[in-house]
Amino acid sequence: MDIHQLCEARFSARKYTSEKISDEDLAYILDCVRLAPSAVNRQPWKFVVVKSEKAKAKVQKAYQREWFYTAPMYIVAYKNTAEEWVRKYDNKPHGDIDVTIALEHLALAATERGLGTCWVCAFDPAVLAAELPQASEWKPVGIMPLGHIADDCPRAERSRKALTDIVETI
Repeated sequence: MDIHQLCEARFSARKYTSEKISDEDLAYILDCVRLAPSAVNRQPWKFVVVKSEKAKAKVQKAYQREWFYTAPMYIVAYKNTAEEWVRKYDNKPHGDIDVTIALEHLALAATERGLGTCWVCAFDPAVLAAELPQASEWKPVGIMPLGHIADDCPRAERSRKALTDIVETI
């Protein structure tokens, strides 16, 4: 698929099969994550691959949705607040932006491999920190379930604004 086809094909998958993801697919996807750009090339990120049932149960405490439990694995994305670049003019930190770009690389790479993902940002960070402790400079940005999409996975109708509503040329 070309990039436009990938963007059209990607959707928020909210039901997965129990089929495991191949090591080859996971390595490919994570390498695409590694190649993501970041502000001043700081790469202030860490991605924790959560596969074991014990570790998955810990992540599930931070986001308790039935569909979420069907994913065979999660990728928990963290930013490093000590390493993220900060814009000097307004002190805006860019760690969230950098990690988000990398997570979108993950979503598109997974789509290319026929796998599903779903952005999860509505998790409880305090619960996640208690269940998956990290050093204090590591802050969770998102959780991405990853798996084979179930045949009966719901697909919400996609609605996007028209280009004329979002683009201004001056």
